[in-house]
Amino acid sequence: MSSNVDPLFSFDNTFVRELGGLYETWPAEMVPEPRLLALNDELASELGLDPDHLRSADGVACLVGNAVPVGAEPVAQAYSGHQFGGYSPRLGDGRALLLGEVIDTNGRRRDIHLKGSGRTPFARGGDGKAAVGPMLRELIVSESMHALGVPTTRALAVISTGERIVRDTWQPGAVLVRVAASHLRVGTFQYAASTQDPDLLRRLADYAIQRHYPSALDAENPYLAFYESVLDAQASLVARWMNIGFIHGVMNTDNVTISGETIDYGPCAFMDRFDPATVFSSIDHGGRYAYGNQPMIGQWNMARCAEAIATLVDPDPETSVPQLVDVLKTFPDRYDSYWTAGLRAKLGLMNERPDDSDLFVDLLKEMEANRVDFTSFFRRLADAGRGDRSGVESMTHWVDRWLERVTADSDDLVAVASAMDTVNPVYVPRNHLVEEALAAGSEGDLSVLRTLLEVLAHPFTARPDLMVDGVDRYADPAPLDPRTGAPAPYVTFCGT
Repeated sequence: MSSNVDPLFSFDNTFVRELGGLYETWPAEMVPEPRLLALNDELASELGLDPDHLRSADGVACLVGNAVPVGAEPVAQAYSGHQFGGYSPRLGDGRALLLGEVIDTNGRRRDIHLKGSGRTPFARGGDGKAAVGPMLRELIVSESMHALGVPTTRALAVISTGERIVRDTWQPGAVLVRVAASHLRVGTFQYAASTQDPDLLRRLADYAIQRHYPSALDAENPYLAFYESVLDAQASLVARWMNIGFIHGVMNTDNVTISGETIDYGPCAFMDRFDPATVFSSIDHGGRYAYGNQPMIGQWNMARCAEAIATLVDPDPETSVPQLVDVLKTFPDRYDSYWTAGLRAKLGLMNERPDDSDLFVDLLKEMEANRVDFTSFFRRLADAGRGDRSGVESMTHWVDRWLERVTADSDDLVAVASAMDTVNPVYVPRNHLVEEALAAGSEGDLSVLRTLLEVLAHPFTARPDLMVDGVDRYADPAPLDPRTGAPAPYVTFCGT
């Protein structure tokens, strides 16, 4: 990596200044032929950056890691993690670097992070590289999540490196520039706790509180209040995933952010046909991270977080453990409250009524039994409120109950349907469309990617101009396999 060049960023690197012991200073590897594949202009402007400057040769050099922006202090972060339930004491950024932090135009501190920038001391035998396809996947899905209103890390840019890297086949290499509220994870706390250095763990917790949950400082026990805040953020996040049919695919503790943002879009996917057992990840052989298991895993991960910070809450486990367990036990109710509020909005219900839970439970049973497409069902249900029930014929009895229930809140069903349309997307990154964009992008054709990103940027607005012969291919699930009459099997891969 060359010496400091071109003041594109105004860095203020608190992580490096305050958390020695949780990183290794490290340079990115030089790449031979960097070429900008995608730049998020809207995000660049939000960060106070000039998109045109980023597109210049100097800008691309900084984005890919060939040059160090003025003020950057590249480091590979250390963390541990439970991966599919098994503890790994030393994970860390094996192929990534934190360049530094910037204050965006809204006054928020944001990390600038390179993914695929070469081997680090945490590489664990990997080549430290990333392929174009998985980096474009992270761009597509993270930007879709942002447009859907889900807290998420975001992709500033994807740059091809001019290299070929080996995965199952030779693939073109790439670097992703990721932006996050921070990269602090449950795994970061697990690593700090594993060092048995109480000062390091306390410095990390104090830093995380100040950066993400400063109100905890006013609590009688700031560390317990901090834990409750993290737990609440995760309960809310998982509920949002469930309300849009999103399956993360790899909910290891090193992929659980302290900020409550979704991070790491490896084997993720959106569910078409509703089935709680849905798994897409090629490595999730036992279905640990299936769609329906995500709330339970969220609580499990929060138990691991509690273990890591217990000594901060109180040095005496007889005191700290019951306090943390009391908070941990609130996870299901918090999750249910967030999920129920989201589902109530999706169904156009304005008030809570005692029998709503029965309506919700029966809805999920009917959706599963009738193999209903998760995303499009709620838009078609809104159409039923307008008088067009053609999209929900398979669930007539339940729809009758729903109409009766909605009418109890409002007799203006057209207004209710319009409100439903503001929270139920027309467009999510359908798996077959994502794969189509990745395949084209890996071959150098970025037009398919650009069109998909444009559609996903406005997920709640139907696009009649996209209709061909009465079909909107961006809204419909994947075509059925003509041989079986069922959806073709779909498998995702981590891409590491």
